[in-house]
Parts: sequence; C-alpha cells; structure tokens
Amino acid sequence: MTTQMHAPAPVKSTPFTLNPLRWSQRTGALVSATALTLMVFLSIFGYFIAVKGLTTLGDAAATAEAIAASPQLWIAGVAALYVVVVLDLFAAAGTSAVFKPVSPVLSRVAGLTRVAFATWFAVALTQLVIAYNTLDDPAAALASIVAFKSIWDTALGLFGVYLLMVAYLAIRSTFMPNIFGILIGIAGLCYIADLGGLLFVDGFSPVFGLFGFVGETAAMIFWLFIKGRRLPRS
Repeated sequence: MTTQMHAPAPVKSTPFTLNPLRWSQRTGALVSATALTLMVFLSIFGYFIAVKGLTTLGDAAATAEAIAASPQLWIAGVAALYVVVVLDLFAAAGTSAVFKPVSPVLSRVAGLTRVAFATWFAVALTQLVIAYNTLDDPAAALASIVAFKSIWDTALGLFGVYLLMVAYLAIRSTFMPNIFGILIGIAGLCYIADLGGLLFVDGFSPVFGLFGFVGETAAMIFWLFIKGRRLPRS
C-alpha cells in the first residue's frame, strides 16, 4: 500500500482591490500607515512652512507682500494641503478596515466621520485660494487666511470625535495594546478641548491639538507599520 503525501494547501490572501470595503486588515494597516506618514510631511510643509511662514497676523500688508514675493511657495503649500485631504480619505478607509472585525458598524461610522472632517478641511482650504486671488486687497486676503484657520480649528473638533471612536475600537480589540488606544483617546480629547476653548473662551488660541497630533500620529504610524503587517490578509 502506497501512502501519498500531499503538500498543505497554500493560504489564500485577498488580492488588492481599489474597493476599500473589501480591504483586509493588513491592507488597511499598510494604506493607513503610508497615508499618515505622507500627511505628516505634507502638513508640516503646507501649513507651517508655506501658509504660516508667509503670514504675519495683524499685518495685512506684510502678509500680502510676502505671498506676492513667494507665490510658488504659497501655491505649493496649498496644493500639499489638498493632497492631505485626499490622504485623509485613504486613512479613513484603511483604519475602518483595520477595526472592522471589532465592530463593523462603529468602524464604518468612524471612517465616515473622518471623511466628513476631510470635506470640512477642503472647504477651509478654499479660503487660502481666495486669499491668493485677493492680494491686491491685503485686508481681504488676511481675513481669508484667518477664516481658513477658524474653519479648520472647528473641523478638528469633529476629528477629535473620530479619534475617540478609534480609541474605543483599539481598546476593545485584541490585537492593539491598550496604551495606543489610550494615546489616541487623549489626542481626541485634546482636539475637542481646543474646540471647547474656541466656543466658550474669548481670545482662546488652540494649544492642545499639537499634543494630540503628536500622540495620535506617533501611536498610529508606529503600530500600523510595525505590527499592522502581522494582521490577517484575508
């Protein structure tokens, strides 16, 4: 009697698809980590170097003169921030895929909340386009830049709500250490605290969001890149 040995069947993995609803956890983790990493560098360049670097609050003439002297920097900065909006959509879809096994409903609600934030951010960015097109009226240009910041700061409150949902999913999961969920939750509370300050405290300047940005981004990028690749791929 001859005994035939059969090799074990290979584990099938889900092929990559552009449909985020069919992404595996591993694909979602890779997409989110890549998007978040690119967003960090583009946000630093777009906001801190280009927009904030060329803006002098309280001095419309100096702001208009600086932008007119470096139009390429301003345009590149605004374009970088629009790319951030697109990357936000990928991060939303990827994170939703990562936490879908924990709660399909809440993970999708969280993803849609981030999409809403990205849309709000895109609306805010139109103010920077208006500012560039009204440089012949420095006061109007500076007013548009201030409006951009105000709309964006308000939108970050919604982003804080999104982070709280992600934090809950992370803590409930069995694959992410609770410390990361706690860091993400603290980040969400920081953004919400900034929104509360803007709504109820005269002359308040958002300060907590910066700490939230560092905690949330570091926690998500580190875990997604290092551990996310071990998540199921089917």
